[in-house]
Amino acid sequence: MRSSLTVNGTDHTIEADPSTPLLYILRDDLELNGAKYGCGLGQCGACTVLVDGKAVFSCLTPISVLVNRRITTIEGLGTLSNPNPVQKAFQTEQAAQCGYCIAGMIMRAQALLDRNLAPSDEEIRLHMQPNLCRCGTHTRILRAVRRASDEMVAGTAPAGTK
Repeated sequence: MRSSLTVNGTDHTIEADPSTPLLYILRDDLELNGAKYGCGLGQCGACTVLVDGKAVFSCLTPISVLVNRRITTIEGLGTLSNPNPVQKAFQTEQAAQCGYCIAGMIMRAQALLDRNLAPSDEEIRLHMQPNLCRCGTHTRILRAVRRASDEMVAGTAPAGTK
């Protein structure tokens, strides 16, 4: 069956079963490999992307529910030469160790900061909780989210995605 998806501002026509998880379409059809397959059960967050600005587990989200919705992946936030504020903060704080969870962490952080530009530390912890980091860089991740928030509030970095 044909489905139309808008990913990172570009319309795509996909030939796939409507129950196919978005993660498979992103990686296999669109060659967007930022979202990772971690658990396949929505328990780790490595596959997190934004759908209409909300963080979702792409391993659990069938493409049938994504028609006329805006999907943003890590590739849609910024570039290597021009990272968005959240990506830049994660780099500055050296929040990645192995890097497997980081795309999902950045996407979840972006969703929070798009909704609440100045979250408390408790709000950051609570919002980031569904995403797991096996390397244990949680304190750096929290510092990165705080840094991005502080820079956006101070006006040194624009909020939102490109």
